[in-house]
Amino acid sequence: MQEKLRQIRERAMQEIASADSLAKLNDVRVAVLGKKGELTAVLKGMKDVSPEDRPKVGQMVNETREAIENSLGETKKKMEALALEQKLQKEVIDVTLPSKRSGFGHAHPNTIALEEVERIFIGMGYEVVEGLEIEYDYYNFEALNIPANHPAKDEQDTFYINNDIVLRTQTSPVQVRVMEQGKLPIRMIAPGRVFRSDEVDATHSPSFHQIEGLVIDKNITFADLKGTLQEFAKELFGADTKVKFRPHHFPFTEPSAEMDVTCFKCGGKGCRFCKGEGWIEILGCGMVHPHVLEMSHIDPKEYTGFAFGVGLERIALLKYEIDDMRLLYENDSRFLSQF
Repeated sequence: MQEKLRQIRERAMQEIASADSLAKLNDVRVAVLGKKGELTAVLKGMKDVSPEDRPKVGQMVNETREAIENSLGETKKKMEALALEQKLQKEVIDVTLPSKRSGFGHAHPNTIALEEVERIFIGMGYEVVEGLEIEYDYYNFEALNIPANHPAKDEQDTFYINNDIVLRTQTSPVQVRVMEQGKLPIRMIAPGRVFRSDEVDATHSPSFHQIEGLVIDKNITFADLKGTLQEFAKELFGADTKVKFRPHHFPFTEPSAEMDVTCFKCGGKGCRFCKGEGWIEILGCGMVHPHVLEMSHIDPKEYTGFAFGVGLERIALLKYEIDDMRLLYENDSRFLSQF
């Protein structure tokens, strides 16, 4: 038994010394110390050793195991240290090279345009109010003087959740909810996402953004509306911008108008950008309909007001001369990084 243990030890030491990789070193460990290894077989044969010799043989087995394990451990450390040193020599880092710059995002064109519009109206004493994107039919239509048989309520234009709830088609419901609170006077703009059943193309999307404004106070006239929107246009498109109002119809307002601004590309002379007309349509507006005031429990004999609405994407497209609305939503960093 002693001779066998000595042979196992010497052979294991020779194989450990000749091993040139961690894989071969592990093969030695398994062959000698594994469940089916040589040393394990010796331990299983202890039952055949006489009782008086077992303590001595057991001690020799333990000493042999300890010697082999120590040799394996030391050799493994040397191999790992050598492998690390070789790896470091191959993977030299030049600390004098400039580091890679992290890419930083910035505001989306829509956000830039919205912040500018908000800055203009806040400067004129307006409050920014946000509301629900899923709205009751009453607030989205009826309270805005749009009866049940009005074409705007056709399912081809509006996303209906049920007969009473819709995805809002405009941010005007926010104005109605503010009017219902009865805290007068009111000077507010209501920006937000709206939804309409439109096909996606260069100028339409089923989801887009609007900014609607409302003023309710005593002695408000159409002149106040014109002066406010003229100041807004000059702040947004330049001090030389002129405005033009054309009669129109909106159920929410009476009288109603659409406002055009002089083309900021050609100064009103006519160019490709304004299709040779010199004017660009930008928003709809008008004096708040008396019936709308009454439905919100505001006396139209004592209070008057005006309202307006502009598409946020339209402002972004005009201001940054973008010819396709879809570019705003494709999240192409090559496009967005220009702004």
